[in-house]
Amino acid sequence: MDLDAVRAFVAAADAGQFQGAAAELSLTQQAVSKRIAGLEKELAVRLFTRSARGVRPTVDGQAFLPHARDLLAAAERAAASVRPGSRALRVDVIGRRLAPAGLLRDFRRAHPDTPLDVVTLFDADAAIAAVRSGTIDAAFRAVTRPPRELPEGIEAVRVHDEPIQLLTGPGHALAGARSVAPADLAGHRIWMPGIVTGTEWAAYYDALADAFGMTIEATGPDFGTEPLLDTIADTGSLATLVGEQTRLVWPADDDLRRIALRDPVPVYPHSLIWRADNPHPALGTLRDHLAAARAGADDGATWTPAWAG
Repeated sequence: MDLDAVRAFVAAADAGQFQGAAAELSLTQQAVSKRIAGLEKELAVRLFTRSARGVRPTVDGQAFLPHARDLLAAAERAAASVRPGSRALRVDVIGRRLAPAGLLRDFRRAHPDTPLDVVTLFDADAAIAAVRSGTIDAAFRAVTRPPRELPEGIEAVRVHDEPIQLLTGPGHALAGARSVAPADLAGHRIWMPGIVTGTEWAAYYDALADAFGMTIEATGPDFGTEPLLDTIADTGSLATLVGEQTRLVWPADDDLRRIALRDPVPVYPHSLIWRADNPHPALGTLRDHLAAARAGADDGATWTPAWAG
């Protein structure tokens, strides 16, 4: 259905004359009359009774009028859903309990009027492809390739370094430590069944294990966070690694211990990825917010893989 004709019909019904509708739509009276005539032909009904005093909707016109208004409202909602500045900023995070989701919560508190649409894609390759196609506006990911190897028009800037912690149960040999050096984890079994070969997080933990002589096991089924925590709590032989800002909840009886890693502090390098020609105004606001937050961070003695720069 021709929405311009529907818009002319609604304007004429509201104005009670074609001339008033023409003035509202910045058209000639002849153009309004032609559009409405075309709509009447398409619907095979007369929509107006015409007289010297103006126009009045017929019974069919009165029946069609609320649906016509709904059509125009739906068209506006559809356009707003993809119009920069009107639609929400679509951002990918690696997980809703992980640090990037927390960065977005901080951004939302600082800019409460900025609508956000948060999605979770599988890995960095999927996120970069989605940014490139315009499916999303930005993504928080570790970027394992140099900038020159990113697709043309794709930009990436490191925005947040998240310290990695050791998580143990109460019976683990390191459970009483306030902090542990990464090199001291050599010989201890680190269990991370969620690691998927070929992903950016697998690349990070492979580099971490190689740098400090750790053994990180990814064997066994990944049933999710809660079964992993239950296993760590019940055994003294296994521990795992988590981000400092990863949100975890466990029963008090599990008595799990989050232990800082020091000398150096391994940090996970979160980058923001976006398309250079993306005009969404909130994207610039998000980038400025992240840059300001990073400027106030104390890097200290940290470690990241060589590919993180």
